[in-house]
This record gives sequence, structure tokens and C-alpha cells, in this order.
Amino acid sequence: MDNKIQSNLNFLSPKIGTKRKKLRLGRGQGTGKGGTCGRGHKGAKSRSGFSKKIGFEGGQMPLQRRIPKFGFRRKNKRKIIEINLDKIQNLVDKGLVKSSLNQEILIKNKIINKKDFIKILGRGVISSPLKISAHKFSNKASSSIKKSGGSVFLLSK
Repeated sequence: MDNKIQSNLNFLSPKIGTKRKKLRLGRGQGTGKGGTCGRGHKGAKSRSGFSKKIGFEGGQMPLQRRIPKFGFRRKNKRKIIEINLDKIQNLVDKGLVKSSLNQEILIKNKIINKKDFIKILGRGVISSPLKISAHKFSNKASSSIKKSGGSVFLLSK
């Protein structure tokens, strides 16, 4: 920046005539905004403290009440945890799974919670023969487990 410009920055002010004084309401008829102060006569909008509700449409049935309600949420819905074969093989490689994989092992390794619904999916390859217990299996996963010499056990829901 130029020194000349830099020294003038602290002397900036708006152009003459651009800034107007705030209009003081209710200070006599001579001001033009005395008496009702520009709010008109009577009604809620003329009163102090008035604020209309969000969505208020002047007495017309508001949009959020015109549109019908639909749907619901199940409170006891089970969470389905999907575990792929590559993740299982990763557990085998780390030595966390030996010959069988069940709910207790998955809970111990913090992959699922106690009430979770387990589904085994077929992404990846499994090389070691394992006895795998889960609530559901995809077709690809169950065929891949059987090819590797393992077995599939369905848990009760």
C-alpha cells in the first residue's frame, strides 16, 4: 500500500447527505409520526409486544396443518450391522478369530453391540475354514464360506 493512502484511512467518513438521523416516533404531530407512530389504528399490530407466530398466514389454515400427517418410527427397531468377508478375514489375520466366529467374539472385539442384528455380506474373499454364526447371510457370502471349507449357522431372531 502507498503511504499516502495508508495515512488517509483513519480519516474516512461517509459522503455528506448520505447519513440520516433516526426518526423519533411519538414525539408530536409536527414530526409526521406522532399519535399512532405509523402503526395505524387498533389491532394486534398496533400494540407493543406484538409478534406473529412462525407459519401464521393471517387466519388461513397454515401449510403445516393443511398437509396430512404420514409415517411413523419404530421405537424397538433392531440395528442391522453388515459385516463383509474381507473384515472377517482381517480378524483372522490379526489372530482375533481362530476356528469360529459368533456374536460373543464380535462383541468382545467391539464390532457390534449386544442387541445388534448381524448380516454377513460377500465383499472380499475368505481363505480359512470358519464356523460363522449370524442372523442373516447373503447368497454370495454363504457360498464363499462353504467353498473355503467353513460352515454357516443361522441365529434365531
